[in-house]
Amino acid sequence: MAKVSINLATGSIQKEEIIVGIDLGTTNSLVAFINPDKNPQVINDAGKGVLVPSVVHFSNTGDITVGNEAREYLTTDPSNTIFSVKRLLGRSYKDIENYKSFFSYKVIDDDSESLVKIKVGDKFYTPIELSGLILKELKARAEHALKTPVNRAVITVPAYFNDSQRQATRDAGKLAGLDVLRIVNEPTAASLAYGIGLNPEETKTIAVYDLGGGTFDVSILQIQNGIFEVLATNGDTFLGGDDFDSAIVDYWIDKNQLNKAELVENHELAQQLRLKAEEAKKSFAHQNLFNEKIGEIWCTLDKATFEQLILPKVEQTITACRNALKDASLTIDKIDEVVMVGGSTRTALVKKMVAEFFGRPVHDEVNPDEVVALGAAIQADILAGNRSDILLLDVTPLSLGIETMGGLMDVIIPRNSKVPTKAGRQYTTSIDGQINMKIAVYQGERDLISENRKLAEFDLKGIPSMPAGFPKVDINFLLNADGILTIQAIELRSGVKQQVEVKPTYGITDDQVEQMLLDSITHAKEDVAQRMLIEARTEGEQMVYTVERFIQKNNSFLSISELSETNKFIQTLKEALTSGNKDLIHKAIDELNEFTRPFAERLMDVAISTAMKGKSIE
Repeated sequence: MAKVSINLATGSIQKEEIIVGIDLGTTNSLVAFINPDKNPQVINDAGKGVLVPSVVHFSNTGDITVGNEAREYLTTDPSNTIFSVKRLLGRSYKDIENYKSFFSYKVIDDDSESLVKIKVGDKFYTPIELSGLILKELKARAEHALKTPVNRAVITVPAYFNDSQRQATRDAGKLAGLDVLRIVNEPTAASLAYGIGLNPEETKTIAVYDLGGGTFDVSILQIQNGIFEVLATNGDTFLGGDDFDSAIVDYWIDKNQLNKAELVENHELAQQLRLKAEEAKKSFAHQNLFNEKIGEIWCTLDKATFEQLILPKVEQTITACRNALKDASLTIDKIDEVVMVGGSTRTALVKKMVAEFFGRPVHDEVNPDEVVALGAAIQADILAGNRSDILLLDVTPLSLGIETMGGLMDVIIPRNSKVPTKAGRQYTTSIDGQINMKIAVYQGERDLISENRKLAEFDLKGIPSMPAGFPKVDINFLLNADGILTIQAIELRSGVKQQVEVKPTYGITDDQVEQMLLDSITHAKEDVAQRMLIEARTEGEQMVYTVERFIQKNNSFLSISELSETNKFIQTLKEALTSGNKDLIHKAIDELNEFTRPFAERLMDVAISTAMKGKSIE
């Protein structure tokens, strides 16, 4: 077997290859690298453009297209065209309950804390798999343009992403065949692109204003000794340049006295109007009047009216800036720099209002579409050890996590995390009345705990007896500068607590670290496939357990035919669980869920009417 050298400072496999920076965006994604002149540069593969639309289309024949070609299907085949998948990463059904109407494709809803799935035809996809397809396309474009293998990357995420969303982004990278060296906050990457934070002597407080196609956020960062700390973040995940386009379209509908209801049905005209509105918006960078036609429809708009139309939306972003400052307990005069990110910040009114609010000129010299990816490439260069002027803080060489149902490893502290660090997640019980929880701690990069190294195991005892899913157990990992890991488990409802200390690197050689990293990359695809199957099985087993318990307790409320049908669906699911086919399992879960949902609603109605008997309502 060939030897692979390893950089233990970053825990990364060293090859003569390029590490890329990836901006995985809601609307568009892109890749950047450090060119031979030592400057960050975005990749434009084969003239397709720098921006890769974050869109995936599935054809009836099973063909998958990503990017520019997939975007064409948004109007012609909306139910099989997935967009804005970043909004679903690491999210549960309950998280997106109020936004279901936004998606034209089928997001499976089982009204639970489970992570969302998307149904396309007879197949079920997780947001991780779909993001993996986008990242795979970016990887392929980078390899084609650079004529070299691309296996390592730094990927950016919004500052407000939680641990689950960050881990989902890492998993998507792994699925695309990428070794994700670091997940970096988008505002941090944007700052690096402007050289802010590269000087370790510098202490600065900056605001990063990020207005994209569909999302807006503002982050207040404090930079000290090269460390970026997010003091506050605010925004709206459903506000962006698309709203500017919609405002223009509504204005034209009104001026031309068009029937809005009919327009909803006429996808082609609606799309033409939306594209024309985007054209008008962009034209105001160099002209004051836009005057064109679509058939007999006049699309006329002047810059002053455009600014009037979008003013309420821009004011919303300024309110968010005000709130972020308040959350950070800062006044405007404490902000040293303002960095603009996202294509929609090209709008003159946006720049003007942001500069006026912060009382200083804004940084918009770097292309706002590219600034995050360019910063990610600089971060990648730092991790590669190519910038001797920048101190790379100690990092953990292997991921640390715990065992979850089905023998899977749930990562709490990902490898390459700076130390000291603290991270945690919340768990619950899977069986009614469970009073003990086994916590097994592992180190390694594989999805199955059997392939990783066990560090410790202890029991959290004395959890109050409650139904499955009720206890809330916080598990926190604290890794100090000396490499001592403290694991703490606490049941929040009762305060029951237990903790243990271990030294993760004790007794492990450089060669073993090297081998574990190499194995994780070699087996990435089958590991993820196995994880998906185990997760589907675990979900299916939980569903069977829940429905059987429900029937046992409430069979008097169900008819004989309902009981018979439910048992048939349970049997189908039990058979699917032995099949080894995750789509078959998800299909059986979905069917059982759909059939039994009305029973729970009926039971709720009975409970309410019983409670209300004899009581009058004022």
